[in-house]
Parts: sequence; structure tokens; C-alpha cells
Amino acid sequence: MGQAGNCALSLAKVGKSYGSVRALDNLSFNVAEGRFFVLFGPSSVGKTTTLRTIAGLVAPDRGRVEIFGRDWTRAPIAGRGVSMVFQSFALYPHLSVYDNFAYPLVEERVPRSEIDRRVRETAAMLRLEPKLDRRPGTLSGGEQQRVALGRSLIRRPRILLLDEPLTNLDAKLRHDMRAELKRLHRQFGLTVVYATPDELEALSMGEEIAVMRDGGIVQIGTPDQLYETPRDLYVAGKIGSPHMNLIRGTLAADGAGLACGIGALPFARRLGGAAAGEAAVVGIRPSDIRLAGDGESGLAARIAMLEPLGDITVVSVEAGGATLRMVLPESAASSLAPGQAASVVLDPARFHVFRASSGQAIT
Repeated sequence: MGQAGNCALSLAKVGKSYGSVRALDNLSFNVAEGRFFVLFGPSSVGKTTTLRTIAGLVAPDRGRVEIFGRDWTRAPIAGRGVSMVFQSFALYPHLSVYDNFAYPLVEERVPRSEIDRRVRETAAMLRLEPKLDRRPGTLSGGEQQRVALGRSLIRRPRILLLDEPLTNLDAKLRHDMRAELKRLHRQFGLTVVYATPDELEALSMGEEIAVMRDGGIVQIGTPDQLYETPRDLYVAGKIGSPHMNLIRGTLAADGAGLACGIGALPFARRLGGAAAGEAAVVGIRPSDIRLAGDGESGLAARIAMLEPLGDITVVSVEAGGATLRMVLPESAASSLAPGQAASVVLDPARFHVFRASSGQAIT
């Protein structure tokens, strides 16, 4: 595997517009060699355009694209050492699996004996040896996905680009393919840039995640960093399941709490750099709310809904006109029923405070 210090990929202030639509806007990030780097965000934020720019399929209007220290911004596709797997698989339907694998090597005029060796090695790695004579149309969705992957891997790319590769698979296959991709990443030490709108995919696979919005990047970090210290309300709302509870109100004069519909929420410590009476939002994860213990004072609430999820239950409670969600062990939630009165405790040490005007975190 490459040394973490080696930069495999660097995009600096990359911009791309299609008429009046800005697909990429001042996009900058670095990917260290051997990393599994995820571009995460809903559709139309620029994930696919970013991958196509790295691959050389799209020429940026401005900015710079470097691959292993060399400027490829205006260079042709060939020679980049980059391979891309598309969401649609893009297999040749009239060719066998063997010939789909072999095609890129035939184009590169690799000797026939070397092609055969690499095809069989790739098929073994992806557990596709029995399917080599079959055509893509006779394969399952998961098998077609593995063929698309194999056709990219057989070229021995230094960087593998994956554009929402699991979107067309059912839930069980997606789970299996996530594990398969992580195994291949470890086995080859590949540098992977993976685009997905799926939060579970991003958090379970990404060593580093770039949260995208409007053609730019809002925050880059490890899954833990994005979960623990979201930079703004957008990231806070995108990372974590169930999603963070957001409580709107105004800051107390001494910066020591939030006045809101459910009452006064005291902070664990005073905020600096915030104005008294400023509109603010307190975010708290469902896992940081619990039922009050015997004799413990808490927030008066009423049970609104129970969502059992096996060993945990998501419990929605209503308090002061707001609905809050908390996550409880199934054993603690089994005695609860909708309509029942409850007392809940919010952990002030776990509050995230954001400016209502800009959405930025107040630290």
C-alpha cells in the first residue's frame, strides 16, 4: 500500500459550468495514496462531474487537477492511470464476460498469454470463474457489477473511480458488495474515490469523506469527525441516523443557554462569539437523549411513536410543540406506549450549537 504521505490526487479550485448551471464551484481536495475517499451528497451536487473531471472525460473551465504530482488538467485521458466504473455498468452485451474483461487489454495491445493470465486472475478474485463464457444479460445485477469492477481492475489502475456503483442493487447485494469493495481496497492498496448519495455507504466505507453541496465541499473528515464535530447544519443533518434533533430558539444574554419552545436549555459551558438574543439552533443526537431516572428531573414530554429496530427502538416524544427522537435499547422501550407521559433528559455536554442565520457551528 502507498504511504499515507504520498498525494495521489489533488484538485485545486476546480470550476465547471454548463451554460448558467455551475456543476463545480471552487472545488478543492487532496487524496492520499491508498486511501478510500468518499464524495458524499444528494444528486446534482457535482459528484459525477468531479469523477469525470479526474478521469479526463470533462475538461474544467478553471482550476488544476494533479495526479501523483503531475498536472493533468488539460491532458488526454490515456496515461492517467485512472479507471472509472459507471453507475450503469456500461458492459458490452454482445461479448462474453471473458471478452469484457479482455477488451481494455486488447486495446492496449497486451500479449494474448498475459491477457489470459490476467483475465483468469481477475475472475478468480471476483469469484466469477464459472461465468467467463456467459454474456452480461444472463447474469444477476451483483454479477454484472463485479464484471464492471473487474474490467476496471484488470487495467491495474493507480486510482479507481466509482460512481454510485451499488445504486442499482438490492439491499442484500449492496451489503455484500460493500464488503467486497473494502476487501479489494485492502488487497490491492488501491486509491479509491467513491461517489454516493447513501449515508450508510459513505460512513461504512470511507476512510475520509467529503460532504458536497452545490458543486463544492462543505467539510472533509473521517466518519467520526463529521459525526462528532459537524461544521454546519447541512453536515449535521446529513450525517447520523436517525438524524440529529434540531431545536430552534434564541441565545440567553450570558451565552449560557438557549431559550426555546420546550423551555430553557442550559449549555455545559458558555459560548464565546455569540450575541445575546441571537437566533440559534441546538442540535442533539437521538443517542444523547434518554429517559429520566427515578427522582431525576427532566423535560416533561409525551410518547408520540415507537419504531422498533431489533435490539434498539427509535422513540419519538413531543415536548413544547417540538418532536424529539431518541434511541433506546429495546428492553428500555418495551414498557412504553404512544400517548404515555415521559420525562426525558438531554445531555448538555453533547449539544451542537449553530447560528440560525448562516447555519455555521458556534464553538
